[in-house]
Amino acid sequence: MQIKKGTNNFYIGNDKTNADAQITYQIEGNTLIVDHTYVSPKLRGQGVANKLLDTLLDYARQNNFKIKPVCPYVFSMFEKKPEWHYLLD
Repeated sequence: MQIKKGTNNFYIGNDKTNADAQITYQIEGNTLIVDHTYVSPKLRGQGVANKLLDTLLDYARQNNFKIKPVCPYVFSMFEKKPEWHYLLD
């Protein structure tokens, strides 16, 4: 399963408009506003959303971005992982 970088998203599948899974964000200054996570039913239960989020967090770290979690899934993961709080905007 390959995670690809698109324009303001990371995704799995053929392209970002027909992705089997994706996490999307908007860029505002040095902040990634993470606004949506989607995993198709055929990939659910395999930790795909977590893999997408890990990829996004690596991207943020490598490019000195902060994170503003608007997506409910990402927000809940940040609540569970205080070690990520240094990335919060």
